[in-house]
Amino acid sequence: MVGIIQDGASAPAPAPDLGFTVSHQKVHLDLELQSRKLKGRTEITINPHSTDLKTVKLNCRQAHITKLSINGRAASGMSHVDPYKLVPLPWAANAHQWHMLQDRVDGQNKDMPEPELSITLPKSVKIYELAPTAVLDSAGKPTSNSNEADLTQTKHMEDNGTRYSPVVMAIEYAIENIREGLDFAGWEEGDLIYPHAYTGKTSLLSTCCLFPCVDALDARCTWEISIRTPRTLGDAFNVIDQKSKLNGAPVDGVGHPSRSSKANNFSKEDQALDLIVICSGDVTDEIVDPVDPTRKTTSFLCSATVSAQHIGFAVGPFEHVNLAAFRDSDEDDKLGGSAIPVHGFCLPGRADEIRNTCLPMAKAMDFFVTTFGGYPYTAYKLCFVDGMVSDHLDTATLSIFSNRMLFPEDIIDPLDHVTREIIFGLACQWCGVDIIPCEPTDTWAVVGIAYFITDLFLRKLMGHNEYRFFQTKACERVCDMDVARPSIYESGLYLALDPSHMALISAKAPLVLFILDRRLTKASGSTGLSRIITRIFLQANVSEIPNGALSTAYFIRVCERLGHTKLDVFFDQWVLGAGCPHFQVTQRFNKKRLIVEMTIAQMQKAPDESQNMLKSSSFMRDVKEDAKEVYAGPLQQAFLGPMTIRIHEADGTPYEHIVDIDKTTTKVDIPYSTKYKRLKRTRRAREKLANGLAADPNADGGEDTLLYCLGDILQNPEEEADWRLSNFTREDEDKMSGESYEWIRMDADFEWICKLRINMPGYMFISQLQQDRDVSAQYDTISFLRDSKPHFLISTFLVKTVMDARYFHGIRTAAAAALANQAKEEVNFIGLFHLRKAFNELFCFSNTGIATSNDFSDRAAYYVRCAIIRAIAHIRDNARRSPIEAREFIFSKLRENDNSNNEFSDCFYIALMMKGLAEAQASAPLRDNEDAMMSLDDDGDDYRFHKRIVEEIDRHRRIDEWIPSYHNVVSVAALDCKRVLAKSGIIPKKAIEYLQYTQDGTYDDLRIAAFANLNALGFLKEDHILGWFLFVLGHDPSAYVRAHLLNVFGTFLGSIAIGSDTPINAVETTIQQAGNLVIEQEATTEARATDIARKQTIPGALAALKPELKSNETLKAALWSTINAPALTVPEISSLLYVCELLYEPVTALLISLKYPRYWKATNLGYIPAGNGKKAQQIVSFTHTNHVRTKQRDSSKALKLPPPNQPGIFRRDSGAVGTKSGKPQLSLKPPKKPSISNHGGMGPPGLPSAAGSGAPVSAGGAGSPGSIGTPGPDGLPKWKFKIKFGGGGGSGGQGK
Repeated sequence: MVGIIQDGASAPAPAPDLGFTVSHQKVHLDLELQSRKLKGRTEITINPHSTDLKTVKLNCRQAHITKLSINGRAASGMSHVDPYKLVPLPWAANAHQWHMLQDRVDGQNKDMPEPELSITLPKSVKIYELAPTAVLDSAGKPTSNSNEADLTQTKHMEDNGTRYSPVVMAIEYAIENIREGLDFAGWEEGDLIYPHAYTGKTSLLSTCCLFPCVDALDARCTWEISIRTPRTLGDAFNVIDQKSKLNGAPVDGVGHPSRSSKANNFSKEDQALDLIVICSGDVTDEIVDPVDPTRKTTSFLCSATVSAQHIGFAVGPFEHVNLAAFRDSDEDDKLGGSAIPVHGFCLPGRADEIRNTCLPMAKAMDFFVTTFGGYPYTAYKLCFVDGMVSDHLDTATLSIFSNRMLFPEDIIDPLDHVTREIIFGLACQWCGVDIIPCEPTDTWAVVGIAYFITDLFLRKLMGHNEYRFFQTKACERVCDMDVARPSIYESGLYLALDPSHMALISAKAPLVLFILDRRLTKASGSTGLSRIITRIFLQANVSEIPNGALSTAYFIRVCERLGHTKLDVFFDQWVLGAGCPHFQVTQRFNKKRLIVEMTIAQMQKAPDESQNMLKSSSFMRDVKEDAKEVYAGPLQQAFLGPMTIRIHEADGTPYEHIVDIDKTTTKVDIPYSTKYKRLKRTRRAREKLANGLAADPNADGGEDTLLYCLGDILQNPEEEADWRLSNFTREDEDKMSGESYEWIRMDADFEWICKLRINMPGYMFISQLQQDRDVSAQYDTISFLRDSKPHFLISTFLVKTVMDARYFHGIRTAAAAALANQAKEEVNFIGLFHLRKAFNELFCFSNTGIATSNDFSDRAAYYVRCAIIRAIAHIRDNARRSPIEAREFIFSKLRENDNSNNEFSDCFYIALMMKGLAEAQASAPLRDNEDAMMSLDDDGDDYRFHKRIVEEIDRHRRIDEWIPSYHNVVSVAALDCKRVLAKSGIIPKKAIEYLQYTQDGTYDDLRIAAFANLNALGFLKEDHILGWFLFVLGHDPSAYVRAHLLNVFGTFLGSIAIGSDTPINAVETTIQQAGNLVIEQEATTEARATDIARKQTIPGALAALKPELKSNETLKAALWSTINAPALTVPEISSLLYVCELLYEPVTALLISLKYPRYWKATNLGYIPAGNGKKAQQIVSFTHTNHVRTKQRDSSKALKLPPPNQPGIFRRDSGAVGTKSGKPQLSLKPPKKPSISNHGGMGPPGLPSAAGSGAPVSAGGAGSPGSIGTPGPDGLPKWKFKIKFGGGGGSGGQGK
């Protein structure tokens, strides 16, 4: 509710006040790309909020601070807690110590992560209160000249107008191993792509991994960035050690002391490629280092205030493509000098792909500028890189896209999705970078506006039908997604929890704005939401929106002010509320009163039993939401608002009526306007066709003929017989003649996100399909026919829709998909016949059934072609088996496929046929022996067909290995096909078929598919495969691969927790045999309840997960080794620690591994008699033996010394006294072999003198390392000695 937003009852806790704001930051980065090292310096200008500022807290990860100065003076008062230095645990820990490691990184997993760097301002730094017009000198002190004011400082003044002298901090640091914040691609040995690096966002705090900053979305300032890199690609692989530099080794690119072997993979032309730096902001200069010509420095200036999270850059041998060259000449002339430059950057050899992919970018830029106001920056850049985790990253003036988005001219399938995503990246420059959400809960408004203006441009680019059909499909998708989920307002709080929350916001938020636009347009007669968005962009440019932070409350106020209507109920339902309404409409015509009596009942769909079942793919999300107490929004009793009802009456005129839905069940009486009876359109259409009028719209009566133009094909008797078409019966025509209106269209203006069911007769829906030009109305009819019971007449109208090229291609493909439900035994599989007939008619030689050579130049025909194949693959009989005719049809088209004369690639088409054939075949296992594994060498007909299918799939897989398809889609499809066939028991399960694709060097998507299929087939339950999987997860250099393997690992845990291999109704039985009587006893009710809880509740699933895996020592060791892997980032480590939390009990322990003590061996080497003024000396050699002590020394045994003046063996116990059990507890391992130091010929400690006096004398005089002391309590002599371990000083010890 709006009041809730303003009162803050539902708002998240505000971010803590740091006590300062950052007005400007300078960053200098010196990159060593191959070694992944970085040296940097940053200068941060801080504006205090008061004179009491004592501590400045910044975000700074994985960096080692080398120097700190404040206002030009050296300072040392800082505390830096780097989470990367806290992992791994510095002792021999295991998975049971997960909580001890989690405590070390827990501060980084909070909603507001704790700053890592805390700097205490020295007392010498004084903060002055300034006048509003004061001017500061370089030291930050006010000067006498106060005629001018610093605009940057003035912008950050306090609300009361008070300003304080800024503090300038200069921090120098170094990063020895970049693990987060900067992704590297192509630098590993064996990589075949051009090496490059770019900023990657693996978490909310990734920028601080490259330089200290306030890494918050609302901490915005201006920036100066300079990046020092190698000048060319060859220079990046030249390694110069410090010793060579000191010796004066040449650094001119020739004769470097050492050179990486990776450089040998590139030709001289490639090595000469310049490394280009692309960064947020505008390029100011590029200077070659005068000392080292192999390096250069590129500088950038970002004069607009942006947050550190919107600073990004990329370094690599990129090619530049001027995308503004695709701007229309008339647009170029109209815009003149105000035209915004659009630049594209890609790796060498992909310039044609970026031209094809980004063709509409200049047109989109012009549309946004002319429709919504000026571009907030000076230029726009797109850079395509390899290995990105997400599809795109938005930074100021620069969008970094994944190379997965690029596609050449001969690829059709990714066109719609990719075009929308790259246009969305441009829209984010306005709403997403320049305008940010005020709070996480306001994310829906920013994302929704960006997608809304994206869809407006796509409507201009692709047409109204494409736009309308996309919104219709999006509405259907949102109604299915938004079940038992939080509202899009609350989902902003959980974006870091799981990507599904952003997926819900991205799907529902633009649709909410779409229906808001429809309602505002009708209510106020204005231009709708476009005017409101233009006003918001304008207010952000003139700083009327504080800090560019858009809040939900502010957005509502602007909408109400410009829309001249109250919208609190609308936002309560669609933004703050959750779910979508489902309407059930009943209608009848009252002939006496000449009204249409209508009852509109609405309900919110509660989760059914299938939706209550846990799924392995979303198991980890459900577990995290359960732990964070993320609950679904409450079901709303009723959605309120106006609804437009359009009644097409007997004269063919549509009459619109606006009904106010104000309660759960609404009853309305709609007046009837026409006084004429319904025209018999079906009979009149035949008469006009016979007279030749319907074929020529320009003939007399042509305007009336347009009523029957859609679907009026295949009407002569020969065609009807050939196609087995049906017509309305005389009884049906009589009913149609008696109706008072053609059809009723609910929500004709698309003002609701809902599902509608109306009890109209089927022939009214057919009239709507054939006569209503709105694709949404046509799709509603297709949906009704799809869910209806199979009937010959339904199949007739569906196949006519497929064959009529005048329909929008989305309607034709939907009709083809609906025909699959008409292929049932009760209608003699008429749907299968019509699908095959349509394919043969459209894409085969006449009367042969042999497919013609592929021609995909007509995109609509290509979509219909794919839809027919997909529909045939989905056909099932009453036993859920695919008919043999359907399988043979797909197999023949796959085998006969000819793409030699086609200018477009057929890889997606081949992959579609392969998947469809495998799924159809998997539904029909062998009937002869259902339980036995198929033998491919059998000679039976069924077996031979199975064998031919497997061979055809393998043939295409081998072709794809030699001639790779786009993104290896054929190989990925082949692996999926084999998984489907193996799960159904048609082919044996062989792990090696998938493991061969998991090796490094394979295309990323193919590797991920191989691991996913290994998990789907249960191979991850085998210890050696699970160990390999976790090793790759921890050590793969690609963040994209690691992210997807984490998802696979979560699916693996989910499948074990919920028992995906066993259905919920599986009942354990106990079999007892008594003579010839076999008794089967069902499992207890308690066991069934446990199984149901396991599959439907999180506590039940977790209770089943622990016993399954906690005793798996291989998993425990491999999981902990993965956590300690050097390639993982803190977010990835936290995700794996959470898995340990689910599986293992915490054990607080500090395990120390010590060796048992070993016996000493003392060899008496004799003595040197006295002479030349020296005393007699006894020489003894002490050495370790291989014999270890495992028992406590018996103290009752006295020490026996060897007789004097005779060689002998001196043995003493060096181990510490153990416990009462006799087992030693502690022994220190010396770093080197211990030895007794013999300083100046000193004798061994405690031995009698050479004179044999027997009196205890010093063995070597005063200050000797060993001497005999006074007798101990047991009467034995007590002596002291010193032993030197290695080169260190000796340690005193006592013995008996």
